[in-house]
Amino acid sequence: MWVMNDSPLDLTSIPIGEYAFPGPLRDALVSAILSGEKTSTATLVEEYTRSGEPLPSPTGGELEAVIDSKGKIVCVTRTTRNYVTTLAQVSDEHARKEGEGYANAHEWRVGHERFWTSDELVTALGDPPFTLTDDTQVLCSEFEVIEKYV
Repeated sequence: MWVMNDSPLDLTSIPIGEYAFPGPLRDALVSAILSGEKTSTATLVEEYTRSGEPLPSPTGGELEAVIDSKGKIVCVTRTTRNYVTTLAQVSDEHARKEGEGYANAHEWRVGHERFWTSDELVTALGDPPFTLTDDTQVLCSEFEVIEKYV
């Protein structure tokens, strides 16, 4: 078990990490995280703007208690790097590290635009509506699993 300052990890003090919405996509993403295939993720900066949350530190260090579709904590991740780029500038390397089978950034973009324009996400973000463009800012985060609970 990973320990911080010789103390066991206190799951009650770690923010919850939710990948997509509960269902098949979340289950696939969580599986990829647990297998080590998925070591990066991307979030619209717009989500941080609308929630009033600050962007995470570029050097990372953030912990997340990743949950599955049933709301069960399956692992804890630690972010190792965060950077903001535009939708048009997401790299092939980042696309592959997402562990979703994308061969390049073009495939990654098609899949992510489908999710980011889905009724679920549009409803979750609320008004005003937003439009994805080449200049849309994306937070790319790299992470490592530090503890598994499955």
